[in-house]
Amino acid sequence: MSPAPRKARSEAPEAEASAGGVAGEPTAAGTRIIKKYPNRRLYDTQTSSYITLSDVKNMVMGCEQFVVRDAKSGEDLTRSILLQIILEEETAGVPMFSTQALAQIIRFYGHTMQGLMGNYLENNIQSFIDLQSRLTENSVKNLQNPLMQNPLMQNFLGGYMEQSRTLFTQMQEQMSKQAETLMGNLGAGLTPKK
Repeated sequence: MSPAPRKARSEAPEAEASAGGVAGEPTAAGTRIIKKYPNRRLYDTQTSSYITLSDVKNMVMGCEQFVVRDAKSGEDLTRSILLQIILEEETAGVPMFSTQALAQIIRFYGHTMQGLMGNYLENNIQSFIDLQSRLTENSVKNLQNPLMQNPLMQNFLGGYMEQSRTLFTQMQEQMSKQAETLMGNLGAGLTPKK
């Protein structure tokens, strides 16, 4: 049986002396470093091997902490890689976002409410994750009593809807305050000087 072929020296990245950040950019201890090379290949410094986008998706699914950095510049490319995974998921199977929802999200880019919308979506997703966690925990506890599941489900969904409503109300209040400030500034600029 012949030994596994070794990577060609010109293809393999330089030895990873440290798992820290690149070019003075610190990375949290325990965070996995993935380097992206110009040939679009991803290199996992923890396993010293090339990986695929599917492997990165598995890291996300496993809740592993990682950062993707450009091998030459050290630029953080994590968001770009995560967006690639979302694009693949959206085109491969049953999409999570409708065309209309995606168009609405795009319309918020460059809008004065962009930051508020991002916070609203992030908080709402976190509320949904918390709800899912509580549902899973309680469904295990109440497996012997199926009659308890229906009221519990209603209670949890009611709580989620209330959290969502509260977040939306907070976003509306922030938008109203920003509009008042904007109108106040516009009004001050339109009053004639004496």
